[in-house]
Amino acid sequence: MTSKRERELARAKYERQTERRSQRQNRERLVKISAGVAVILLVAVGIPLLKNVNKATEAESTAVTSTPTSTATKPAALAICKEVGPNRPDTMKFAKVPANAKAGSGLTLRTNCGNVEIALDKSAPRTTAAMSFLAKRGFFNQTQCHRLTTQGIYVLQCGDPTATGSGGPGFSFKDENFPSATGGSAVYKRGTVAMANSGPNTNGSQFFLVFQDSPLPPNYSVWGKITAGLDILDQIAGAGVAGGGADGQPNQRVVIAKAVVTP
Repeated sequence: MTSKRERELARAKYERQTERRSQRQNRERLVKISAGVAVILLVAVGIPLLKNVNKATEAESTAVTSTPTSTATKPAALAICKEVGPNRPDTMKFAKVPANAKAGSGLTLRTNCGNVEIALDKSAPRTTAAMSFLAKRGFFNQTQCHRLTTQGIYVLQCGDPTATGSGGPGFSFKDENFPSATGGSAVYKRGTVAMANSGPNTNGSQFFLVFQDSPLPPNYSVWGKITAGLDILDQIAGAGVAGGGADGQPNQRVVIAKAVVTP
């Protein structure tokens, strides 16, 4: 009996350790490109995002690409979403954000699944000016949100015209407005809008929308808060990830038809 009880206790301990390790790895896996791709992008376009944003672990340095949609597992389109045309060509590039670029007070993402309204954060003037500039120039129009993560962290990532996680506007800019953290971790609250990146000061155009509180390193510039449309994100998340799993291209294709800046 003693031997059996000892085996049961040892097994329970092992399962707890495995679960904690899995949760920790999921938390560390945000949105970012591989280190090798990041170097190329930083030279060509200074792009970040969409991959795990810090290089703390070997797993984070592995390239993260959108999972091809599987017709076998993809559910029927959500009733709230419309069919839309192809993504726009990735031909729009800029050398930098103009010095006179001004941030709006808000940004509305008019998607094929409904509008997501974002109040811009005045504590991130550099980021909000850049995102407002890109929106006014039509950079986000007809671009696909390419990554959905539904375990450990809960985000929908957008802002890449290539829909691969490696695209961007041609420039990068510095970080700002990190959330407060305890023990090296912060909680990005439901409704938060923040930049994805490939390391310090590599912000470009990719960003993520948080639909459920997500523990992450405090390495992502927060630039807005969703004021309407979280119910839309919930339904998109509920449709799951293409091919199964918890990280990859959304089952439901989500396209920003137009991004509109509120003065």
